[in-house]
Amino acid sequence: MSGRRQPIVSVLGHVDHGKTSLLDHIRGLGSGRQASVMDREAGGITQHIGATEVPANLLNELCGPLLGDKSFDSPGLLFIDTPGHHSFSTLRSRGGALADIAILMVDVMEGVRPQTIESIRILKQAKTPFVIAANKVDRIHGWDSVHGRSMAQAVREQTKDAQALFEQRYWDLVGKFAEHGFNIEMYSKVKDFTQEIALVPISAREGEGIQDLLAVVIGLAERYLEDKLTDIEGAGEGTVLEMKEERGLGKTLDVILYRGSVKKGDEIVLVTDEGGVSTHVRGMFAPRGMSEMRDAGNRWDDTEAAHAASGLKISAPDLDGVLAGTTLRVVSNDAERQEAISQADAEANLSVELDEEGVTIKADTVGGLEALAKELRAVEVPIRHASIGKVNRRDVRSAENSNDPLHRIILAFATEILPDAEEEIENSENGVKYLGSDIIYHILEEREEWVEQRTRELEEASREKVVYPGRILLLPDHTFRVSKPAVVGVRVLAGRIHVGQRLLKNGERVGQIKSIRSGQDSMKEAKQGSEVAVAIDGVTVGRQIDEDDVLLVDIPESHAKKLRKMDLTSAELEVLEELTAIHRKDSHFWGL
Repeated sequence: MSGRRQPIVSVLGHVDHGKTSLLDHIRGLGSGRQASVMDREAGGITQHIGATEVPANLLNELCGPLLGDKSFDSPGLLFIDTPGHHSFSTLRSRGGALADIAILMVDVMEGVRPQTIESIRILKQAKTPFVIAANKVDRIHGWDSVHGRSMAQAVREQTKDAQALFEQRYWDLVGKFAEHGFNIEMYSKVKDFTQEIALVPISAREGEGIQDLLAVVIGLAERYLEDKLTDIEGAGEGTVLEMKEERGLGKTLDVILYRGSVKKGDEIVLVTDEGGVSTHVRGMFAPRGMSEMRDAGNRWDDTEAAHAASGLKISAPDLDGVLAGTTLRVVSNDAERQEAISQADAEANLSVELDEEGVTIKADTVGGLEALAKELRAVEVPIRHASIGKVNRRDVRSAENSNDPLHRIILAFATEILPDAEEEIENSENGVKYLGSDIIYHILEEREEWVEQRTRELEEASREKVVYPGRILLLPDHTFRVSKPAVVGVRVLAGRIHVGQRLLKNGERVGQIKSIRSGQDSMKEAKQGSEVAVAIDGVTVGRQIDEDDVLLVDIPESHAKKLRKMDLTSAELEVLEELTAIHRKDSHFWGL
């Protein structure tokens, strides 16, 4: 073993911008060169659980001319190919982000997209060095691709028109990244990697510019990761990617080992939802041949030991409740066990501050939950309940119990909702909302939209219950009955009238609305502009009221407070002010 481990590289970017194509191309780098692609010494690509390793001798052969024939000191590069939806931000190691370096994929034709912005934000927070792969240059009009050609040569050999179109796309990207505080520069012109982010044009599909990209990644690793890559001694530590059932093996863990080593029989301490637990490695496996990690099925090769950095599958007893995104620690004595268990307990205690009232949040990993909580805190959204795993019925009931209807929402990052929880939401009488996404700021945006819509709905519902102020005119020649009750035709001049409202004339009470009719139809209310027949109890036309009178429609004092918080028309506001002035002659604080 050399005195350093290979750097762990993560590939991020917007959906369909070429992450899978790049990883597929990297997996295929050694395939045409020898019969056994698993033969690391012969320079083949080794597949790990959730990772692809490119050995140094193959990198040196590919990138030697671009590296000025310097050789790469590390054993190789380990590309994390995380299962499904695991995001870079949720996979952490002792030193912060699990990845040492990131490649940010950007489609040169589409530019910066929502997930690109999310990736930029995550990279900024984690302070991870990264390089931009401007993918799909083959789609630039007139671009001529040659498989395996270096990008320096490719750009020189394009027509003037294709070069001009590429320049235009390049400057668009420079402007977009500048908006996010990054100074990007063409990889061949970068003078200082601490000041400038290298951009490498590539075509993952055509296999053009890949060696340039790998050379820049190697250059970054050699220059900035010396301390990190030589910190390989001591107890093994890794990050759990996920726990799953494997036929014939039972519950297993997919792990990226980033420090030290682990072997069969070793005692390991894991983080579960109940805190730290200790168990022993029963079996360790690597997938056979070039089978894609996530679909290797039962094609596993038994292995005795693994060294950082590598991906592996571990089977062990008592894996229930192990949390994805947490740390696996190898221990060799009582003191180490105690220390590891207390660290695991601290990791299990989610560092998410909870409030007495607030929303419910879920994520598939500890890091994911903390990332979502951090973003919600930034926009001052309180959190009442936070946990890891799929959304279940308990979560729905927790959300239902929020006092504030705008907090009856479950925000789920990179996890799913169980069918019985969906059913519970459908049957909920309290209006629980579920929002899930693999992109945190999509969750935030959708929550904003839901809050706006829900606020409108709640206002509408309260408008229906709240008694509104109004002003009516008793129409001339429209007295249908003089009394018991008086029935008169009225025009609603402002606001609205409800059955049951009291009427005021010159500030004095004159009867109460018993019914409202339009033709043969009975109505509960009539709005501004309507002409309706109104039955009024307690008055006689010609005595307390007369045709052509203008009456105010009174409201209860408690409704005046609600109305002030609502979106009233200017006519409704005017009547409300008039009513307030009348009532405050008797009660100075009426309606406050």
